[in-house]
Amino acid sequence: MTAETSQTLDRGLKVLKLLADTDHGLTVTELAGRLGVNRTVVYRLLATLEQHALVRRDLGGRARVGLGVLRLAHQVHPLLREAALPALRSLAEDVGATAHLTLVDGNDALAVAVVEPSWTDYHVAYRTGFRHPLERGAAGKAILRARERAAQPLATVPPQPRDGDRPTPPPYVLTHGELEAGASGAAAPLSGVTGVEGSVGVVMLADAVPERVGARVMEAALEVSEALR
Repeated sequence: MTAETSQTLDRGLKVLKLLADTDHGLTVTELAGRLGVNRTVVYRLLATLEQHALVRRDLGGRARVGLGVLRLAHQVHPLLREAALPALRSLAEDVGATAHLTLVDGNDALAVAVVEPSWTDYHVAYRTGFRHPLERGAAGKAILRARERAAQPLATVPPQPRDGDRPTPPPYVLTHGELEAGASGAAAPLSGVTGVEGSVGVVMLADAVPERVGARVMEAALEVSEALR
């Protein structure tokens, strides 16, 4: 690959990232200013991205992320699932409960990977594709808690680990009976995974989640986060 080709690809990806970070789109002039290139370069980048439906321009000429990005995003779930499965299997077997990876999908929490324990007589049936509001259930509430922590002033956020240190596991959330009568859940948010909001959790038929399970869920969330980085 030539240096020119690499530079063009780099600029195209930067355009997509800039557009993804705004709700109202950007003009050619605004993109040119942020990229530090002339308008002709931006026109060419947008024309190529439009051909692949990754960018669209409205009647006012503002560029926005196109629907083609959604088609690419649908292919991300299998990759995330594959990366998370080892940690989920270990979690399910260790605690004897159904383990899951849940991601944000609009205003919902969507289960994209589920592993059931192999040795228990009974467990909660929790299927891939199951969705529920973020405000209900441990998986969604863990994600919302992570958002709250991210919005805190820097002075109130715990110091980050130094290079070589293992990051502190994210806190977990406990719920009971919010999604299924008699079932309890524990979940901890993913941390440090750029562009991905999600959580790792378990659901079990119990009045309460044992303390050791909550700690194990935090550990699994950290393992999945590291696998996805």
